Amino acid sequence: MTAVAYAVGVILFAVGVAVSIGLHEFGHLIPGKVFNVKVTQYFVGFGRTLWSRQIGETEYGLKAIPLGGYCKLVGMVAPGPGEDESQIRERKTGMFAQLVDDARAAEYEHVDPADHDRLFYNKPWWQRVIIMGSGVAINIVLALLLFAIAFMGIGIDVPSTSVSKVSDCVIAVTTANLDQPQRPCTDQDPVAPAKKAGFLAGDRIVAINGATITDWSDAQDAIRANGDRRASVVVERDGQRLVLHPRTVVTALAGLHDPEAITKAGFLGVLPTTVHKHEDAGYVISTMATGTRDTLAAIAHLPDRLYHVGRAALGLEQRNANSPMSVVGAGRVAGDMASETDTSLSSRLLGLLLLLGGLNLFLGLINLVPLPPFDGGGIATTVYDAARRGLARLLHRPEPGVVDVAKLLPVTYAMAAVIMVVSVILIYADIVAPISVTS
Repeated sequence: MTAVAYAVGVILFAVGVAVSIGLHEFGHLIPGKVFNVKVTQYFVGFGRTLWSRQIGETEYGLKAIPLGGYCKLVGMVAPGPGEDESQIRERKTGMFAQLVDDARAAEYEHVDPADHDRLFYNKPWWQRVIIMGSGVAINIVLALLLFAIAFMGIGIDVPSTSVSKVSDCVIAVTTANLDQPQRPCTDQDPVAPAKKAGFLAGDRIVAINGATITDWSDAQDAIRANGDRRASVVVERDGQRLVLHPRTVVTALAGLHDPEAITKAGFLGVLPTTVHKHEDAGYVISTMATGTRDTLAAIAHLPDRLYHVGRAALGLEQRNANSPMSVVGAGRVAGDMASETDTSLSSRLLGLLLLLGGLNLFLGLINLVPLPPFDGGGIATTVYDAARRGLARLLHRPEPGVVDVAKLLPVTYAMAAVIMVVSVILIYADIVAPISVTS
């Protein structure tokens, strides 16, 4: 049954990835059709064609490898200076010059004079930005929708201000025992402050040091900030309020990758009771904002994170649970979540939705990178083209003509090579040093 559940999780995730990619390309297709751009192909996947159907001028289809897709908008590569769509035949010497010429020839192979006004580069700049930016917008909206279904529809387990368990002792945490199961208390371990002060399971924390506690994060912040001082904690027990005076102790946590990075915080020794809660729209939006910030930071620090992933793949360090992973690794995580026998079906579905939501958020944000082949490269080029033409009109200078994006093909190929290398590293690491959500 566990193997079946694992397979179902992987399949559902693969379908979710394919749908996300398809909707991203759909974001290019629809405005392209609306603005009357000639669209010859719409495919989900790469490699061998599994199915296709010609509808009008557009061929729709599925390919064998569901790791990408494309929407062929004719005219993405403009003719060279002095050329038009029907006169692209000249071949230059030099590797990159030939690549540029071959790209132009392929772009206009099936273009006739009647298509002139339907070519992408001939459309107003704002229409081109909408066409390229709509794929990103689709992924962002899809991420928001998936998070909304997860948090507002299914709901999540959140810690409350009620105490579920009082710790017996204080056990120091270091890099040596960070990932090991909690060991039993010994006579050498000091008694936990909460137990010494008389906390009981079922107590509801009302205030700490005069500050009202409304959720568990408030309690955590107050406890950690208290250091090793005597605290005043108001709890509600059996309908009555009591004031307890624990002296919290300072515990030190060494960093996983940097043992010198020590975090010190006050420790009380209580665990919260979790409650199931359906969040509101504000929570979804704040989660999206936090996720966006964290994803942008991850993209900015991707080289450093890849370095540590590579070391983990070679067995030189432990794989960080927050490290980047490939679609293979994400599929394994989806399978792990689906096969967890000690969690409810709704919790497994919640995990899958959050995984797909995070994927769509990443796809949307990574495509804003202003370099080809990302959508952000085309958006940046279009905005530059509009600014250059607008400045020429303002200064009464000759029309400079459309920006020759074909000259950026070397950058496109270089970025494609980088993406391929990164993918290989991540896939290898996800096979030999996978991230697991199971304990």
